Amino acid sequence: MSKKELEFKKNEDANKLLISKLLQKGDIIKEGGGKAKMEKQHAKGKLSARERIDYLIDKDTRFYEFGLFAANDMYKEHGGCPAAGVVTGLGYIKGRLCVIVANDATVKAGAWFPMTGKKNLRAQEIAMENNIPIIYLVDSAGVYLPMQDEIFPDKEHFGRIFRNNAVMSSKGILQIAAIMGSCVAGGAYLPIMSDESIIIEKTGSIFLAGPFLVKAAIGEEVDKETLGGAKTQTDISGVVDYKVKTDEEALDLIRNLIDKTGHKEKAGLDRVEPKPPKRKLEELLGILPEDRTKPYSMRDILECLVDDSELTYYKEGFGKTILTAYARIDGWAVGIVANERQIVKSETGELQFGGVIYSDSADKAARFIMTCNQKKIPLIFIHDVTGFMVGTRSEHGGIIKDGAKMVNSVANSTVPKISIIAGNSYGAGNYAMCGKAYDPRFIYAWPTAKIAVMGGTQAAKVLTQIQVSALKKQGKEPDPETQKKLFEKTKEDYDRHTSPYYAAARLWVDEIINPLETREYISKGLEAANNAKIECFNVGVIQT
Repeated sequence: MSKKELEFKKNEDANKLLISKLLQKGDIIKEGGGKAKMEKQHAKGKLSARERIDYLIDKDTRFYEFGLFAANDMYKEHGGCPAAGVVTGLGYIKGRLCVIVANDATVKAGAWFPMTGKKNLRAQEIAMENNIPIIYLVDSAGVYLPMQDEIFPDKEHFGRIFRNNAVMSSKGILQIAAIMGSCVAGGAYLPIMSDESIIIEKTGSIFLAGPFLVKAAIGEEVDKETLGGAKTQTDISGVVDYKVKTDEEALDLIRNLIDKTGHKEKAGLDRVEPKPPKRKLEELLGILPEDRTKPYSMRDILECLVDDSELTYYKEGFGKTILTAYARIDGWAVGIVANERQIVKSETGELQFGGVIYSDSADKAARFIMTCNQKKIPLIFIHDVTGFMVGTRSEHGGIIKDGAKMVNSVANSTVPKISIIAGNSYGAGNYAMCGKAYDPRFIYAWPTAKIAVMGGTQAAKVLTQIQVSALKKQGKEPDPETQKKLFEKTKEDYDRHTSPYYAAARLWVDEIINPLETREYISKGLEAANNAKIECFNVGVIQT
C-alpha cells in the first residue's frame, strides 16, 4: 500500500469513527426521558413525540430532524433536557414538506427550558423563511419555572413564539396545532393562535390557569376536564376547532387538513433529473484529513457531492483559496463557494495558504455571489476557513475592504443560502462564508467541524500569555512546566468550546449530519426554499 493510500485509509477510519460516535450520541438523545416515562405515556393511551411524528408523515419517507443536539450537556444541575424537550424537523405530509414541532412529555413533562424556546423559534423561522406549513403537536407543562427569568421577558424568549404565530398567519403560512396533552398558561396561546386546532378527549386540556392556580387565585374548586378539557373547549367555549378521541385520529385529521390545502407559486429554482456523482460519495471520508491542519483538495470533496461530478469553475485561475463554481446537487442548480485547503500559487506567483481568504479570493467570491443572485441560483457555502490573511502586505493591499465586499454580498444576498461547516470555521471567515449570523436557510456541520474566533492552539497561546503576564504582576512568575500545564488546560477547554456538539447544543448549527447525507440535506433544504418568493437583490453600498 502506497503512502497516499495509507493516508486515505487512515482518514477514512477516523471519519467513520466520528460518524459512529455521532449516531450513538443521537440514539441516546432520542430516548428522551427514558423507558419508564415512555411507558407512562403509553399507559395514558398517548404516543411519544417521535411515534406521533412517525405516524404523521407519509409512509416510506424520512423525517429530517434538526436541533437533535439542542441543550446537549446543558442544564445538568436540573437533570438535563435531551433535545431541549422538543422534536423539530422537516417531514412530508400528503406529499407536502412541512415543519413539525412535537413536545416530548417524557422530558420534564414537556416543560420549556431556555433552549426549548430557542429551538421552537428556530422551527418557526424555518417555516417563515421558506413559506411552508408548520404543525405543532402540543404536550407541555409550560415554562420551567426555576429558569423563568431566562425564557420569559426578552425579545427572543417565549413570548416571541406567539408574535410569530400572528405574523405567519398574516402571511398565509399555514399553522395547525393538536393539543395532545397539557397546554397551560401562556403556552395556551400557541395552538389557539394557529389557523386550526385539534384537541384529544381525556388526554388533552388547555387553560390559562390550572385547577390549583384557579383555587389559589379566586378560591374556585374545579377539575381539569371541566376547566379546560376537550368538551369544554370545543362544545362550550368554541376555543378549539376539532375534538377527537385518540392521538391517531388527531394525526389523521392533520393529514386530511393538509391534503385539502391549496398550492402556492414556487420561487422558480431550477431543477432537472438528478444524477449521482461519478466519484463515490464515500471517497470524501478518505479525502478529508484526520489532522485538521493538513492541506487537501476541496475540489475532490466537491466532485463527491455534485451531480455527475461536474463543476463549472468561475474565475478558476484567480483567487485560488476560494473555489466558486456552478453545479447541480440532486438536480438543483447551485452556486458553490468553498474554501480550498491546498497551498496554491497566486497569479503573481505568491504562495497562498489553504483555508485563508486573501483579497483576490474575497473579491472573486463577492462577484460570484452577486452573479448568482442575478441568475436566481441558490448558494451553497462549504466552510474550512481559518480566517482572512493578516500582515503588512495584506493590510496595504486592502484586505479589510475586500473582506467587507464579500461580507456585504453575503449579507444582502436574497437567494436561498445553505451552509455546510465541513472543517474549520474561524473568525471573520465564518461570517464571510455565511455563518449563522448571515441567515442561511439551513446550516449544518459535519462531525469534523470546528467553530470559534480562532484555532485552539493559537487561542491557547494567547490566553496562556495573558495568564502568565497576570501571574508575573503578582510576583508569581511560573516555571516552564507550569506554563506548559496552563497551556494544555487552556487548549483543552477552548477545544471543547469549538466542538460541533457545543455549537449544536446552542443551535449555532441546525444539525450535525453524516457527511454522506450532505446531498440529501441540501436537496431537502432547497425544496423547502423553493416555496418562498425571492426578493430583488440589492447589494447596497459596496466598493468595487
